[in-house]
Amino acid sequence: MQLKIMPKKKRLSGSRAPLMLFLCQMISALEVPLDPKLLEDLVQPPTITQQSPKDYIIDPRENIVIQCEAKGKPPPSFSWTRNGTHFDIDKDPLVTMKTGSGTLVINIMSEGKAETYEGVYQCTARNERGAAISNNIVVRPSRSPLWTKEKLEPIILQNGQSLVLPCRPPIGLPPAIIFWMDNSFQRLPQNERVSQGLNGDLYFSNVLPEDTREDYICYARFNHTQTIQQKQPISVKVISAKASRERPPTLLTPEGNTSHKEELRGNTLSLECIAEGLPTPIIYWIKEDGTLPINRTFYQNFKKTLQITQVSEADSGNYQCIAKNVLGAIHHTISVTVKAAPYWIMAPQNLVLSPGEDGTLICRANGNPKPRISWLTNGVPIEIAPDDPSRKIDGDTIIFSHVQERSSAVYQCNASNEYGYLLANAFVNVLAEPPRILTPANTLYQVIANRPALLDCAFFGSPLPTIEWFKGAKGSALHEDIYVLHENGTLEIPVAQKDSTGTYTCVARNKLGMAKNEVHLEIKDPTRIIKQPEYAVVQRGSTVSFECKVKHDHTLIPTVTWLKDNSELPSDERFTVDKDHLVVADVSDEDGGTYTCVANTTLDHVSASAELSVVAPTPTPAPIYDVPDPPFDLELTNQMDKSVQLSWTPGDDNSSPITKFIIEYEDAMHEAGLWHHQAEVSGTQTTAQLKLSPYVNYSFRVMAVNSIGRSLPSEASEQYLTKATEPDTNPTAVEGLGSEPDNLVITWKPLNGFESNGPGLQYKVSWRQKDGDDEWTSVVVANVSKYIVSGTPTFVPYLIKVQALNDMGFAPEPAVVMGHSGEDLPMVAPGNVRVNVVNSTLAEVHWDPVPLKSIRGHLQGYRIYYWKAQSSSKRNRRHIEKKILTYQGSKTHGMLPGLEPFSHYALNVRVVNGKGEGPASPDRVFSTPEGVPSAPSSLKIIEPTRDSLTLEWDPPSHPNGILTEYSLKYQPINSTHELGPLVDLKIPANKTRWTLKNLNFSTRYKFYLYAQTSAGSGSQITEEAITTVDEAGILPPDVGAGKVQAVNPRISNLTAAAAETCANISWEYEGAEHVNFYVEYGVAGTMASRQVDIATQGWFIGLMCAVALLILILLIVCFIRRNKGGKYPVKEKEDAHADPEIQPMKEDDGTFGEYSDAEDHKPLKKGSRTPSDRTVKKEDSDDSLVDYGEGVNGQFNEDGSFIGQYSGKKEKEPAEGNESSEAPSPVNAMNSFV
Repeated sequence: MQLKIMPKKKRLSGSRAPLMLFLCQMISALEVPLDPKLLEDLVQPPTITQQSPKDYIIDPRENIVIQCEAKGKPPPSFSWTRNGTHFDIDKDPLVTMKTGSGTLVINIMSEGKAETYEGVYQCTARNERGAAISNNIVVRPSRSPLWTKEKLEPIILQNGQSLVLPCRPPIGLPPAIIFWMDNSFQRLPQNERVSQGLNGDLYFSNVLPEDTREDYICYARFNHTQTIQQKQPISVKVISAKASRERPPTLLTPEGNTSHKEELRGNTLSLECIAEGLPTPIIYWIKEDGTLPINRTFYQNFKKTLQITQVSEADSGNYQCIAKNVLGAIHHTISVTVKAAPYWIMAPQNLVLSPGEDGTLICRANGNPKPRISWLTNGVPIEIAPDDPSRKIDGDTIIFSHVQERSSAVYQCNASNEYGYLLANAFVNVLAEPPRILTPANTLYQVIANRPALLDCAFFGSPLPTIEWFKGAKGSALHEDIYVLHENGTLEIPVAQKDSTGTYTCVARNKLGMAKNEVHLEIKDPTRIIKQPEYAVVQRGSTVSFECKVKHDHTLIPTVTWLKDNSELPSDERFTVDKDHLVVADVSDEDGGTYTCVANTTLDHVSASAELSVVAPTPTPAPIYDVPDPPFDLELTNQMDKSVQLSWTPGDDNSSPITKFIIEYEDAMHEAGLWHHQAEVSGTQTTAQLKLSPYVNYSFRVMAVNSIGRSLPSEASEQYLTKATEPDTNPTAVEGLGSEPDNLVITWKPLNGFESNGPGLQYKVSWRQKDGDDEWTSVVVANVSKYIVSGTPTFVPYLIKVQALNDMGFAPEPAVVMGHSGEDLPMVAPGNVRVNVVNSTLAEVHWDPVPLKSIRGHLQGYRIYYWKAQSSSKRNRRHIEKKILTYQGSKTHGMLPGLEPFSHYALNVRVVNGKGEGPASPDRVFSTPEGVPSAPSSLKIIEPTRDSLTLEWDPPSHPNGILTEYSLKYQPINSTHELGPLVDLKIPANKTRWTLKNLNFSTRYKFYLYAQTSAGSGSQITEEAITTVDEAGILPPDVGAGKVQAVNPRISNLTAAAAETCANISWEYEGAEHVNFYVEYGVAGTMASRQVDIATQGWFIGLMCAVALLILILLIVCFIRRNKGGKYPVKEKEDAHADPEIQPMKEDDGTFGEYSDAEDHKPLKKGSRTPSDRTVKKEDSDDSLVDYGEGVNGQFNEDGSFIGQYSGKKEKEPAEGNESSEAPSPVNAMNSFV
């Protein structure tokens, strides 16, 4: 923070006296800079920095936090009053005060009720310099009462009649949000005929048969407690009539011909008219004796509601709504009166005075009715406070004269009327401090020549010091240049030259002492590109080189970077860069483009570009084509003030006709060594009439261009100096933007030397306030591009113009542009911040916009800071990094995505302008509800026995709430991979191991494990396992024990009838019940049989060993016969006698592959029925054999026999016909609509 002093800029033109610049004290009030070292020993009265809102509605389910933060030196102590009396927090064990803060935390979550702590609270922050007080904070718990139970009779009416469905929600705090939905939680459609009124009732201008329904339900949502209450459903039945009689409009609301509405200034005025009639009436709005404000008028609810935002006293008057249809119209007049709670015209500001100085505190507010102004000192009414002879009260002003240190205090201004009050703290701090210079000593400033130089001298003292600047140890004399002294002590050299180099001394003085500081200035030569890369046309496959030679100050180290099409060079070894050149070898078509050389130093940078064109290589044999030879014999004739004729002789065109000539010029006076484009003429011309500018020392050169490229430049022509004249153009890009809250920085793009038209180029800068009656203020400055106007009001529009002039005269009258003085940080935080938790990962934030005047700058938008404050499951208070979301423009709501379920979050909102962020709104704390957990981290089956399996698992990595239980479902999988009955177990949440007993031996089971919270089930994890084979010598158990009795089944009368694409197989069976049948089938003499777990059978292992031995013997015999030259057709024999027992297993699903001849046979078509003992219907279950199969395998024929082979399965949810998902609660369902 810098001294708040308001002198105009002072200019001193050097003569032959030492440079001594004085900064005079213009006002006596100053602010203390926020320099940490300075603040260590400066006392300061308390200042309230943060407090809870005046109307503080709390959540009764959370701890009560009443904020009160203050700063001061020494740090202030805090005390509280409740309902006007001292609140002794030490006597209440539930109340604590945060360390180093006045914020109260009332722990009602462990015990106690929120209603006990309702009341009016006020905080006092006090130190030895005074006491500051907070607003009266009215603490009330939010309430969401239940709907009164009532029996609603069905409503029966005829088609075309009007209808009003009453809502009458319970009165809550804050008021509920009303909406109508059906029992499926779908919003009821609304239109010009059917709409919801401001009171929540549902109005029908006329009913139609489609309005008949039994579930008209009114919902009341209480955002503060995140609860929704539901009214009993209303049944409406519309009886169709042959013809409904049309009728003119009548008003359903409001009643009568006139009504009255009162609204407060700054609020949104809402007026409503809802009419009935047939056909449906249309609503129109007018204002009697006036017009509706264009930018603040909005229509809602199909024009039945008129809204005017930011109302003021001027919006008072009579508003008329007109309901009209083809049969007539009806009018209603609403008399609107706008009242106003107090609002600031000028709030009191802190005063820092030195002993013996004078000052004033001004407190001006307005309202309707006019507010009453009262003063307090240190929290006590000033009428009964200790007398201070240095102060005098004059209504809304306190005048201080010859203050002393004992005059330090904190004053409170209270402006109140029947609609509210304003309370402002402003301290008077009397300090006696000698000057201090805050700029570090011996600071070195380095500036490029011909650019502005700013030398800082930040200072503080009380009384306000005067500032003097000297150059050199003894004060050297200056002979030229203009110096500008800024109000913060900074010395500006608008155009720094080489002789500006040196040591500068800043001296600050007041009656208590003197301080000085030396800084050093060095002027550096600008960086220039003296040899620029040039346009090149090369053939594909050749090499091209670009040159870039840089000249710079010898004390600066430049870096040269090459770019292609404004991007980095391709990462290709064909591109090589040395000190002054870029070389591209083996050029391809992709290498064509713009190449830019950029030279950077720590103080400046310059760049130059050239174009590369790639052409096809010359075919051989063919003439050698090349760019033309340069023109020669340049001659100037017909030399006039503003024109000259140039002639030349073309060079050889090298087998490619010259298409044009390019003429360039050099201005040896202003830009020696730089060539600029002048003109282009046809390749058949050898002369050109050139237009010239005044006061330019011209030289010309010519280049010839053919299809290959351009020639080298010709030799330069003789020089020709044109006469000087006044400028014919003014600077462009004129802008007015403040760099500080109290200045206006006027910038422009200066004329180059070519445009100056004469010597002594200067600029006349003029400005005045746009909305004021002031005359233009003008100043003439040197050839610079910036001028700073100090002492301006914050963010005020200005009219600006910049006119060029030289020794010959002025340019034409310049255009006037509008700018703004400097922005300052916004003063007011967004109010009424509300958070609506949409679901467990998404929240919606609303806030009220801040007044435009308090933004003090261009509104950039609003910024939300939010962070995870506390975990609901662990209740820790570890804060994490804050996240930021910015909403552009004037939006007053935004969404917070990506939240973690079951977590506590806090947020605040700030308004942003071009200067930065304003103060943060009070933190709003909200919680996300529980979500469904993730799947358990792992699941494994251990310790398998013949009739039991033990499952072990790890809890979910993301519980997203408090786990309530685990759900374990399992079912057997039979030999055809059909799923058996599903068993569902509920397991306590603290278990991670479970043993299942009484299982079938040698049976595969599939397990599905879910974790559950109160929000529902999470994702599943699945696993499969097999119980062990029955031990030898153990008899099969009884049928009553759940096992199959061993019998000798018999199958007889097996018949088969084959069709083209299917076969019917039937048989007779005698034996035990509840058995599975397996059908073996094959083609062309082969048979593919289905086996389940045959790898564990002894006979199968022996057979496989025999087959392997046989194959080994055959291979040995084949090898011996091959060595003898004979042939043994093993492959043919194997193809002819394929063994069904040795078919390979599929790698993807573990089932046995099926032999088929793809050329001679086709698979059987899909059957239409399933086995009688495993009937699974698609409409009854989520699973089917089709779902688990791949392709057409695994199908049944019409008689129930199984045809084809099961060939794989999909990972699916367990198949259970009576399983249903948990129905969502109304609150969760509503969150998707609101």
